[in-house]
Amino acid sequence: MQIAFSIEEELNKHGFDVLIDDRDISPGIKFKDADLIGIPHQIVLGRGLKEGMVEYQNRREQQKMNIPLEDASLHVTTKLKEELHDLCNGSNTGI
Repeated sequence: MQIAFSIEEELNKHGFDVLIDDRDISPGIKFKDADLIGIPHQIVLGRGLKEGMVEYQNRREQQKMNIPLEDASLHVTTKLKEELHDLCNGSNTGI
């Protein structure tokens, strides 16, 4: 949880809201709920954490990728800023 809170803090510094799902339920239910409420970006702290990796998924791109833990906040911040830029410049591709 300490790692999750650290990522949350970094993203909050850039003005982004973060939802940490720390419920004691299966990951499948958590993923389904995130999709139902429209969470656009997910960082999953799971098995890869031992190797210093997290799973990232952009809901719009429907592609999962492993990224280094130390790059997680920067990666999401960059993706969100790109989406905001596209939206403000009229190139909305369905956010």
